[in-house]
Amino acid sequence: MQFPQGSAGLQLPAAIMSTANPMRYPTLQFCRRTFGTLLLFLAATPTSGDSSFLANAVPQNLNDFYQGLKERVASCQHSLAGGFYSIDDGTNTTSYCTNDPHRPSIIYLSGGNGTLSNMDVDCDGVQSGSQDDGRCSLGRSPDYQDATAFRDLIQSFKVGISDLNTYVHPYVVFGNSGSKPGWRTFDPTDYGVRPLSVMAVVCPGNKLVYGIWGDTNGDDGDNPMVGEVSIALATACWGKNMTGDSGYDGMDVLYVAFTGEDAVPGKDGADWAAKDYDSFERSIQPLGEKLVQRMRGVAVGRKAISLWAVAGGALAGGLWLAS
Repeated sequence: MQFPQGSAGLQLPAAIMSTANPMRYPTLQFCRRTFGTLLLFLAATPTSGDSSFLANAVPQNLNDFYQGLKERVASCQHSLAGGFYSIDDGTNTTSYCTNDPHRPSIIYLSGGNGTLSNMDVDCDGVQSGSQDDGRCSLGRSPDYQDATAFRDLIQSFKVGISDLNTYVHPYVVFGNSGSKPGWRTFDPTDYGVRPLSVMAVVCPGNKLVYGIWGDTNGDDGDNPMVGEVSIALATACWGKNMTGDSGYDGMDVLYVAFTGEDAVPGKDGADWAAKDYDSFERSIQPLGEKLVQRMRGVAVGRKAISLWAVAGGALAGGLWLAS
């Protein structure tokens, strides 16, 4: 986009635009610079019509944690369960990890050795509404099921919907169940994660989506899988090229679940009956931001490691001098 000199698409009077005699109009010169900067900022800010399916920026503390995992500083602090697949024909090296096995405050997925998880699209639940563009049609989602794991809980809210809508609700498929012999399972509720609680999903490119734990992985496939989300969440990270049979294969997506009742928006803490992703995402964002800030006490990233190294060095130096 090109703008006329001194503004973002707005022509100012010649007296203001002139810089040949700045002392003649000092106040106007200041206004010109300030007003031009403001207009440039506004021009670069998306309007409401452009904001559909946008992700949030990643806060510094969460980004430190994310980068630390990728750089193998703390690939999996404490493994709660392992042996899961992020890619169906890959290796079963993905684990559910936590910061504290005795009093966990978060649970996240790690593939080990600097990898995290990929992102596949789950089309389960309701498919309808203005954002249903066919990308999750039955023909494009071979493992489609017409209900999510927590449909009964949604219906108990009596908020006018029968289940989660994959086009509206940014839900994460988290936890694994199944009865096949030798099938790997993991129940997040055993460690304090509650159904329909808020989660944080970090995608490469400084993108954060606040989601909800809305479904679980079953044993209908060949392997116990992880790393599925609704098409609403996948679209927020990667755009509308995401479909029921086409996801993101990079192993650098971070999924974080939060323990405790305070991570649950409940019936009145989220706009469950929202008609679009943006409305629902805005309704859970304040709670999501609060939970992510809570991670300041658990993040083990580059800065945390560096601070401990400095403190340890100072302590060692002090002991050496004392001796």
